[in-house]
Amino acid sequence: MNEFWKNVIRYPRFFVSSLAGLILIIITPIKNLFKVPKLRVVLILGLSLSVCTLYFIILNMTGF
Repeated sequence: MNEFWKNVIRYPRFFVSSLAGLILIIITPIKNLFKVPKLRVVLILGLSLSVCTLYFIILNMTGF
């Protein structure tokens, strides 16, 4: 029974490390785009537009 609880305790650690690895893998191509000056401007404008669009969608969905 002791071995069972050791395994149960390992799962949150595995989940956190897997999630951190996934986030790093997803962010790496975006980080590489910041090295090219032309793409940096396009990426910043695109991210800003996405955040503003999401903000206004949520604002209208909540009725404020």
